Amino acid sequence: MTITKQLLIGGKDVPALSGRTTKDFNPYSGEVYATVAAAGPEDVKRAVDAADAAFEEWAALSPFARRAIFLRSADLLETRGEQVGHLMAQESGGTRPWAHFNVALAANILREVAAATTAPRGEVLSAEAEGVLGLAIREPLGVVAAFAPWNAPLILGVRAVAAPLAAGNTVVAKASEDAPIACGLLVADVLREAGLPDGVLNVITNDPAEAAQTAEALIADERVRAVNFTGSTTVGRKIGEQAGRLLKPAVLELGGKNSVIVLDDADLEHAVDAACFSAFMNAGQICMSADRILVHESLAAEFTRRFTAKAASLQAGDPSRPDTVIGPLISRHAAQRVAGLVHDAVGKGAKVLLGGTADGALYPATVLAEVPEDADLYREESFGPVCVIEAFGTDQRAIDRANDTENGLACGIITENATHGLVVARRIRSGVVHINDQSVADEPQAPFGGVKASGYGRFGGRWGIEAFSSARWVTLATQRAHYPF
Repeated sequence: MTITKQLLIGGKDVPALSGRTTKDFNPYSGEVYATVAAAGPEDVKRAVDAADAAFEEWAALSPFARRAIFLRSADLLETRGEQVGHLMAQESGGTRPWAHFNVALAANILREVAAATTAPRGEVLSAEAEGVLGLAIREPLGVVAAFAPWNAPLILGVRAVAAPLAAGNTVVAKASEDAPIACGLLVADVLREAGLPDGVLNVITNDPAEAAQTAEALIADERVRAVNFTGSTTVGRKIGEQAGRLLKPAVLELGGKNSVIVLDDADLEHAVDAACFSAFMNAGQICMSADRILVHESLAAEFTRRFTAKAASLQAGDPSRPDTVIGPLISRHAAQRVAGLVHDAVGKGAKVLLGGTADGALYPATVLAEVPEDADLYREESFGPVCVIEAFGTDQRAIDRANDTENGLACGIITENATHGLVVARRIRSGVVHINDQSVADEPQAPFGGVKASGYGRFGGRWGIEAFSSARWVTLATQRAHYPF
């Protein structure tokens, strides 16, 4: 039976004014899973109307009251593990372990922003004049446009709205066309049930062919004061350009071309397990996934043998099966894109050690070696279960290869020598680096984000609150000043 979902505007589930709908497909079966409302510009305006109307009262609400809503929503979300597992398998091809990880981390993001709402905010400043108290007070911005992606739908759906809401803003969230329920409507349902007032969070869904014009209409509304986007670098550039022209601050978390570096003092078994997780979790559809495994030449042969054998054992197929590790990519088109990158690399001299053939939206674990610099895969993010193994002889060579990308999101360095690892880590140009761990890790209290073409701004803890608030200078004179005339 096909599910039907409406827009969420002003606390009510409403159809698009045009009455139009769009289809939400199951990537594994190719069948229609749900039908959702297809918003037009007039619906975007309605959603911003509702958010703008709700802003003053929400911003004035006690931080302790806001905190209680976020804490209740975290508890409620944790009760929905089975629902999320089914939803993610059907809507985005996520496996059960990935779905349950989404639930756990998303709940912790809500708890972290709950804590941040009542944390000290602002500073007491030194003042030049006698008898003056200076304050830097952080205040909400207004209506925030939030873009929620499909690949980690619950984590990133919650992250799209949690910090802006905690800072006292209201939000209009544009859910991904590929997972509109999991990354948008479900998140809103949980927050509504937890007591979020009407209009504070509004969710719009749209036809894939109208994604660009929907985003443009949302950002262009003069009442939208900031933008929060997680997605590809290509789309992020366009979002950032429009926000910049309109002088609206934007937090952009974009793509990665990430490496795991296995140093000569690494534990080989740990290195294989860590790199395999980094490359193939969620079929490589994570912004922090490892595209490159850089291995010291003294370990390279044995690492490659063990890594390829482990990757070959990973079951690919139906995401609803408990033994499936690699589910489908988000669409057949996505699988064909990955296949094209591999085909191009092989045509230019790369060697396939494992995998390399698409089956519908399924793409098995694939390992390549000797990928030349003129191959598209050398530069482009694979965003699929494909990784390249490359040997290096010196730390400098590994650092150079890890940094040879326009992106700079995450890196993992596997070593048993923390000092050695830290020396290498300090020279990696990325927003996140993990020593003696792989590249895919996220904790809600830590500053998360990239450098270079991986975006700017930070999520997590106080950094998220600061990203969606502004510092206002306020002075209080306790005695009258002397003026020269």
